[in-house]
Amino acid sequence: MPLELFFNEDCIEGCKRHIPDGSVDLIITDPPYGISGDTLHKHYNRKEEFVIDGYIEVPQEDYAEFTRNWVRQAERILRPGGSIYVVSGYTHLIHVLNSLAETSLREVNHLIWKYNFGVFTQKKFVSSHYHILYYTKPGGTVTFNTYSRYGNAEKTEDNRSLNYQDREDVWFINKEYKPGQAKNKNELPKELLIKMIQYSSNEEDLVFDLFLGSFSTAKVAIALNRQSGGFELSKSAFRHQLNEIKKVNPGSLLKELRVPNHAAIERQGKLWTEDERGHVWNRYQDLRSAGATKKGAIEILCEEFGRGRFAVAKVISNLEATSKED
Repeated sequence: MPLELFFNEDCIEGCKRHIPDGSVDLIITDPPYGISGDTLHKHYNRKEEFVIDGYIEVPQEDYAEFTRNWVRQAERILRPGGSIYVVSGYTHLIHVLNSLAETSLREVNHLIWKYNFGVFTQKKFVSSHYHILYYTKPGGTVTFNTYSRYGNAEKTEDNRSLNYQDREDVWFINKEYKPGQAKNKNELPKELLIKMIQYSSNEEDLVFDLFLGSFSTAKVAIALNRQSGGFELSKSAFRHQLNEIKKVNPGSLLKELRVPNHAAIERQGKLWTEDERGHVWNRYQDLRSAGATKKGAIEILCEEFGRGRFAVAKVISNLEATSKED
C-alpha cells in the first residue's frame, strides 16, 4: 500500500508544501480539543497506560487563528464538489463555524453524533455528543450515495423507512473501547467513519485527514478500497500508527458491509406531467373517501404510479394546499 501521502508534520504548512489544489475527494478530520486535552485524565481519573504519548494540544488563545488557517487549506485541497466532515466538541465550535463561514464551502448538515455515555458530572448536564459539520465545495459534482447503505423501500419492523432513519441528522453510534490495547487519546469509532465514507466517497477516491491521530480515518478508508493520506505532528503517534496501517488490507471491510435491497421504482426521477398529477389527485381522493389513511393512500399510489413515497407525498401536499386556496 502506498504511504507517500502520510506526513509527520504540521498540516497547515504541510498542505502548502505537498498537496495540490483540488486534489482531495473527501476530508474527515477531528482537530485537537483546545481544552488541555493532554491533561484531561488528571481530572477524569482515566487510566492512560495504553495511550500513546505525544498528544499535541493547541493553546486556547491560538485556537481561532489555528482553525482559520487549517480550514483554508482544507478548502484549497478539496476538489470542486468534494466534501468535508469536521468533528468538534462545543467549546471551540464557534471558531470552526466562523472559519468555515469565511470560505466558499457550503453547509449541508450540522450533524449530532450521540454516543453511549459522557463524563459524569454533578453540577451540570452530562455532555454525551459531538458536532459533525458536513460541508461541500461548490463548482463540481458532489458525491452523496443516497442508497449505499439502505434501499429505497426497506422498512423497519414497525414499517418505517430504514433509509430515511439512517440519513437523519442525529447519529446514535457508541464509542469503541480497547482495554489493554495501544491507542490514541481520542479515536473515532469505525462505524461512524464507515458511514461518512460510504455516503460521501466512492472506491479509489482520496480520503484525507488533516489530524490523523490514531489513523482511524485512514485505516477505514483503505479497508473500504479508498486511497488515503494525511498529517500527524506527533512523532510517537506517527511512528506507531504508520506501522499499524501497513497491516490494513485494501478493501478488507467491503465484504462486511450491509448490502442494501433496492426495489425498482419505475418512474423515479422523471418529471411529473399535469395529466399525471391530476390522476394522482383524483385517485388519492377516491382512496381517502373509501376509508384509507393518508399514509395508506400514499403507499398505494406509489405502487400504482411507480413513484417514490416522498415524491408522491410532496405532490399530494402541494395539491392539498392548492385545493384549500381555491
